[in-house]
Amino acid sequence: MPVVSSTYSPPPFLSGGHVQTLYASLLRPVDFAYDRRERIDTPDDDFLDLDWAEADVGGSPERVAVLTHGLEGSADRSYMRGMTRALVRRGWDVCAWNLRACSGELNRRVATYHSGKTEDLDRVVEHVFERGYSTAALIGFSLGGNITLKYLGEGGHTVDERIRAAVAFSTPVDLKASSHQISRATNWHYTQYFLRSLREQIRRKAERHPNGVTTDALSHVRTLRDFDDAYTAPLNGFRDADTYYREASSRPVLRKIAVPTLLVNAANDPFLADTCYPTDVAQGHPHFTLEVPDDGGHVGFVTFDDTGEYWSERRAASFLATALGESPSAEADRVEKGGASAHDNRLPSE
Repeated sequence: MPVVSSTYSPPPFLSGGHVQTLYASLLRPVDFAYDRRERIDTPDDDFLDLDWAEADVGGSPERVAVLTHGLEGSADRSYMRGMTRALVRRGWDVCAWNLRACSGELNRRVATYHSGKTEDLDRVVEHVFERGYSTAALIGFSLGGNITLKYLGEGGHTVDERIRAAVAFSTPVDLKASSHQISRATNWHYTQYFLRSLREQIRRKAERHPNGVTTDALSHVRTLRDFDDAYTAPLNGFRDADTYYREASSRPVLRKIAVPTLLVNAANDPFLADTCYPTDVAQGHPHFTLEVPDDGGHVGFVTFDDTGEYWSERRAASFLATALGESPSAEADRVEKGGASAHDNRLPSE
């Protein structure tokens, strides 16, 4: 599939990568709540918390979307709840899973989540299919987008045939290059935001695992690469940050993707390096499509309308409908029948 032209155009007063990024992250209201939380165990005696929302269509489960959030995010982030709401309105059940230690409770093991931890996504997918779904889609944001793409690339033609489509937004497919990009002076405030949360996670881990985690290196951490070199890499079995970036990046396996997949990376995303726009892979690829809107920032893509949906949510829903062979009119009909979701106008989950 080719590099496609994008239809996204930002509101006149919200143009620009930083503006889009900050508005969507800090100011977007999403009046949506999940139905329930489920905890599942992992093979290494840890756990994952899954937040579920089910379409109000009754009957046995048929199709589900598995959503993966970004660095130091959770299923409760506005982009996760916004996407969930949009898909539920269109007849999808949604499993929005929380990466380890991101659900509000520290995970059991010394190991953390990381950008290439596809085994956890595989565990979630396995669990979803155990519930009887015949069709699944994967959607990832930022770090979660890298996990999603890497999972599909690693699996290639062996990926479960019930996974029919995937979409990734604002994804650093080249982790090393993006670590340099986000460390630029213009991104200082983002780095500090992430590091505050990551440092606190390490302090909590050190209290629980005093023989396995030390806070000694925290005083020397100034960038995300410093953190990855001191903690993410060694706690997850990588020699150093460079090894982690090389082995966890999804870019090397994009050519192996065998499921209809859309990657949407805005040209003005402040987190992404040039190598995160894999036009060379998309050109002529039978399953992988790249879309590069001029604007959108990092997980932004802000729009204003009566539905409260952002462009990214409508774009994902449209791509999934096409991948499943649905006509645009059928997809629109699902939305109209769904109307305002029964999940709307509730307080978001804590």
